[in-house]
Amino acid sequence: MALFKASNVLICFIILAFVLPYCHAQNSQTDYLNTHNSARSQVTGVSAITWNTTLENYAQTYANQRISDCNIVHSNGPNGENIAKGSGSFMTGTAAVNLWVGEKPYYDYNSNSCTGGKECRYYTQVVWKNSIQLGCARVQCTNGWWFVTCNYNPPGNYIGQRPY
Repeated sequence: MALFKASNVLICFIILAFVLPYCHAQNSQTDYLNTHNSARSQVTGVSAITWNTTLENYAQTYANQRISDCNIVHSNGPNGENIAKGSGSFMTGTAAVNLWVGEKPYYDYNSNSCTGGKECRYYTQVVWKNSIQLGCARVQCTNGWWFVTCNYNPPGNYIGQRPY
């Protein structure tokens, strides 16, 4: 009987070793950075962005303030900022960044504007050439939805300026 219990415990640890890494998949610093830098690498002259723990702490503090309502409201802080929310566990950090990058077809470089009445300013912040530091956070709101925010330094998206 003791051997049976010990083998069950061992099996549980083995299963956890394979499952736990995926529980946090797509929400790590590396996931946020890789998704941002993939988009940035597609734009000539835009270098990779790096992680900044001060920006991460700012993002986490603000995300915690949104837990009770999950509203898409900007913090109006000193940094550039992108925000997203979604229901279900699919709203990972990577999914949020991919939503922002998904606006790329609506950005017209020649006119430096969004086309077709579509939003593109989340995308332009992701690829803003002068934004070189990033910090992000994700929280689950009391309504079950997920709130994701990324902060950028220096901020971007200045009216009349091109992102790159």
